[in-house]
Amino acid sequence: MFYMFNGFISIDKPPEITAHDCVSKLRKLLKQKKIGHGGTLDPMATGVLPIAVGNATRLLRFLPDGKAYDAKIRFGIVTNTDDITGEVISARPCPHLTLAEVEQALVCFQGTIIQRPPAFSAIQVNGKRLYDLARRGEITESDIPTRSVEITEIRLLGWTMGDYPELDVAIACGGGTYIRSIARDLGEKLGCGATLSALRRTLSNGFDLNSSLSFEQVDALLRSHSLEVLAPDRGLHFLPKVILKEEDSKRWRMGQTVSRQSPLHNEDIPLGYVRICDAEQNFLGISEANGNGFQPIVVLYPIN
Repeated sequence: MFYMFNGFISIDKPPEITAHDCVSKLRKLLKQKKIGHGGTLDPMATGVLPIAVGNATRLLRFLPDGKAYDAKIRFGIVTNTDDITGEVISARPCPHLTLAEVEQALVCFQGTIIQRPPAFSAIQVNGKRLYDLARRGEITESDIPTRSVEITEIRLLGWTMGDYPELDVAIACGGGTYIRSIARDLGEKLGCGATLSALRRTLSNGFDLNSSLSFEQVDALLRSHSLEVLAPDRGLHFLPKVILKEEDSKRWRMGQTVSRQSPLHNEDIPLGYVRICDAEQNFLGISEANGNGFQPIVVLYPIN
């Protein structure tokens, strides 16, 4: 008899495997099929990969999109993938590049910026993945659609001098941001070229490294029957919480919209998505607060 998990497991992704590989590996470990991840990571990258298990997969779309990374950028090297795993297009030593020059250029990469994703990325153009088109040589730079992304902070962590200097930075950003593109564009702005040489995600969708486990840790906890998944609403605490009375929570779990007068604490609830809890503070799911009341959107424990 197998225990069915419902909640989140934040995986500290190892290098050289995809997010899809992580989901497949966790399915085998947990012996559960209903598993999905909350944000992709390049194979080279390591770090936080939130994975929903069981009925928590229905909550993935409500997670916040903020992310943070520790990145290492190598100057003088340009590759076709914009990271160190790609084919080297050019290698030009730049030992005279200074940290002051780099810091001045970094100012242009904060706030809302227009970014061109890497040619080798999962973005679709006319129904086809960019990396498939790039491998076949069927894409040019002008074919890649640009996008607006938000860079909240870029903080200097370290600087290593040499023929190919390296910059260590911490980057906080919104969803859809490519750190590889920041490395490439920073190198272009400085006139020496650059590529991403290492990447570790420290925050994703409300989960951080402190709450993340390696696959080895997950396996060990399973063997000792002590694995505890994170609560289904772990990444959703930014949403307002609505506590319903017992009778109203039953009606809500049956798929009925309940009145705005129903909450035990009848404070002013803004319009939009909210967390629904019963009188014992148990998380029941997600509602949309509108003028009529609280309409069920995701009911984790329905009553038929």
